[in-house]
Amino acid sequence: MTRSARARLTASVSGKVPGTSRRAQYSASTRRALVDVAQKLFAEHGYAATSLDAIVAGAEVTKGALYHHYSGKQALFEAVFEKVESAGAAVVHEELDRHSDPWEKAIAGLRAFLDVVRQPAYSRIVVQDGPSVLGHERFREQEQRSTFANVVDIVRAVLGAGDWDVDPDMERTFARIFFGAMSSAGTTVSTAADPETEAERVELAIGFILSGLRSLSESGVELVAAPAAPTSGSPRSRR
Repeated sequence: MTRSARARLTASVSGKVPGTSRRAQYSASTRRALVDVAQKLFAEHGYAATSLDAIVAGAEVTKGALYHHYSGKQALFEAVFEKVESAGAAVVHEELDRHSDPWEKAIAGLRAFLDVVRQPAYSRIVVQDGPSVLGHERFREQEQRSTFANVVDIVRAVLGAGDWDVDPDMERTFARIFFGAMSSAGTTVSTAADPETEAERVELAIGFILSGLRSLSESGVELVAAPAAPTSGSPRSRR
């Protein structure tokens, strides 16, 4: 690490947090510097075109310092991905909390999500590079911890607007369907030649679906559960 970088990091931890050592604070500052620089480079150039040399140079640390905190480039990307994806989910969550009306909540959440996926860092790191770098399973795990919770919030509010007795399993089924639609919409908008126009199309399409649910709710239409699957000994199963 260069002398100037060491001086900056030392200054940043001078306001000691009770219960933490100077070494721990210095270590945390090093991690923040690596993640911040990596986020900027991954967003500008993509994962494949960003080298560890460029990251450590930007953070003004040595490769040894990087490997002390992260096993390699992919591990650092995972830290950046989690930071960017969680921040985006938090923006949507804050918007959802501003609305009590379920239908306004749903539209507001959708618009906030479409704004998030158009942000350059989110678009490149989460939508475009995330699935290929992390792998499908790891990518979905992170989305389930953050974005999926927002979808559940929307679905619970919308279903609760009607006089529908929805059990937890059915609620999750609705949430998975909407989650799949939102994920697909996010990819479509993020990678479109004209993201603004594509976002308008998505809002119109999902808004149309929501208006249908609202009409059903206000008309008092019942949500009829699917019949239970027949057992091996039932007459239907022997046909």
